[in-house]
Amino acid sequence: MKGKLGFLVCILCVLCGSCLGRFVVEKNSLRVTSPSSIKDVYECAIGNFGIPQYGGTMVGVVMYPKANQKSCKNFADFDISFKSKPGAMPVFLLVDRGDCYFTLKAWNAQRAGAGAILVADDRVEPLITMDTPEEEDAQADYLQNITIPSALISKSLGDSIKKELSRGEMVNINLDWREALPHPDERVEYEFWTNSNDECGPKCESQIEFVKNFKGAAQILEQKGYTQFTPHYITWYCPEAFILSKQCKSQCINHGRYCAPDPEQDFSKGYDGKDVVLQNLRQACFFKVANESGKPWLWWDYVTDFAIRCPMKEKKYTKECADQVIKSLGFDVKQIEKCVGDPEADTDNPVLKAEQDSQIGKGARGDVTILPTLVINNRQYRGKLDKGAVLKAICSGFEETTEPAICLTEEIETNECLESNGGCWQDKAANITACRDTFRGRVCECPIVQGVKFVGDGYTRCEASGALRCEINNGGCWKGTQDGRAYSACIDDHTKGCKCPPGFKGDGVNSCEDIDECKEKLACQCPECKCKNTWGSFDCSCGSNLLYMHEHDTCISKDSKSEFSWGLLWTIILGLAVAAVVAYAVYKYRIRRYMDSEIRTIMAQYMPLDQGEGANHVSHGNV
Repeated sequence: MKGKLGFLVCILCVLCGSCLGRFVVEKNSLRVTSPSSIKDVYECAIGNFGIPQYGGTMVGVVMYPKANQKSCKNFADFDISFKSKPGAMPVFLLVDRGDCYFTLKAWNAQRAGAGAILVADDRVEPLITMDTPEEEDAQADYLQNITIPSALISKSLGDSIKKELSRGEMVNINLDWREALPHPDERVEYEFWTNSNDECGPKCESQIEFVKNFKGAAQILEQKGYTQFTPHYITWYCPEAFILSKQCKSQCINHGRYCAPDPEQDFSKGYDGKDVVLQNLRQACFFKVANESGKPWLWWDYVTDFAIRCPMKEKKYTKECADQVIKSLGFDVKQIEKCVGDPEADTDNPVLKAEQDSQIGKGARGDVTILPTLVINNRQYRGKLDKGAVLKAICSGFEETTEPAICLTEEIETNECLESNGGCWQDKAANITACRDTFRGRVCECPIVQGVKFVGDGYTRCEASGALRCEINNGGCWKGTQDGRAYSACIDDHTKGCKCPPGFKGDGVNSCEDIDECKEKLACQCPECKCKNTWGSFDCSCGSNLLYMHEHDTCISKDSKSEFSWGLLWTIILGLAVAAVVAYAVYKYRIRRYMDSEIRTIMAQYMPLDQGEGANHVSHGNV
């Protein structure tokens, strides 16, 4: 058995060595903002665990522990805590490389309250990728619980930071992941390099769990055209000298061209590596057929269903079980089999040949040598294989402001608003805040609440604006109730601002104080008046048999008022009567004058005739 296993290890070394190429260390920017002596921008290598803040930044203050400087033990044993107090910057814990796994260092730092971990290299060398340990050495109970970002820094930078800290200087650092992934346009292209094998321990289990959890988000992004997804499968080839060996025959198909390690790492039991290659090929073919039918997102259903219905542990990792899953999703098994081809043929398989070609890195991506590997916009993702972390990374691949709605959901928010409200404006009484978490980090933007828009800088001021503003926390204005009366400094027909109502004075926002109209002699000042101040107004009264006239601020007799009223009425009636008599007299006078004028006119027409006749008669008599 040992001889076989030794030979297997040797073969695997040859297989792996034959495909090793250019492995790219994914990096992000580290900016030291103080002290000035080391102020600059440096590169750091993103760890292949934890959750990098893709698309965002993180500011913190560096601490180097006096004890447990390699972070290989629990800091609680040394009574050390790095948890930040409310309002303080998070702690970036600087530790030394060596003595234990990178993941254990990060886990101990996280449990002690650190916001991120910086591992200083112990040798002068190019930056490397900090990875999870091999499965046989891993304590997997904590690996999936690491959430803080991690980065490896050079030995020279680590020494410089330690030197400044020893002098009592405060070292501030800004970790920047905004350019860790390119974001050129409104669509993200990403690849998932995976494996159908479910007998590789905790790493396989976490991979299957990720596929189940991420399926919904992946299908939404794909169906709406936000992403272009492609699954990939790593295969190796068997060196020509070993093609006829029992080991190569059990691990490879197509005469040693496409191979996979034995799932149990034991040739004498269970499934062989060639079984894994065939299932990988079948999954790749399913995606090819589904993609050609316009439904590439169904790959996620197939892989999820296959993992549940056809596990190796239950001896169901077979072609028959796979065919049942294919049929349940409405696909023709014959199409899949045509794509799979003849695994015994001494020829290239087009699908697997393309997969091997894709493993070779092009541009900035580098070769794919680790399973599982996620490639987003041609950059290898580093970090925890977790739905929220991966979705955040994919969302950071969109050009800013073009992100789909799923990128703004609570499940991938940065939670920066939980600490001191992210430094943004807030109204605790109304539970309104300008702080909004996004996958890129928190932003301070005045919110829109129940259709009411708040305006301001988002940091120190936000005011409700618009016609409905008084319905939301009274528009941010003062409001008071006393003695059954309610007053408000918010005016509905004003789009902004606050003004104390009549009877009050103040800024209208924080307070409105009652004006004492009696004391300040603003009302009820007549000699007979009696003034009493009330909240927001006043009461004015007069003595017996007197009535207060508010409009004239005076007291009058109730009887006088009555007599005055009847007298006025009779005066009006008498005036009207006199006016009527005068009008009638004028009318009669004008009628008489008119008639007299007419009579004179008529008479004037006849008077000349009478005078002529009289004259002739007299003349004739004298003769």
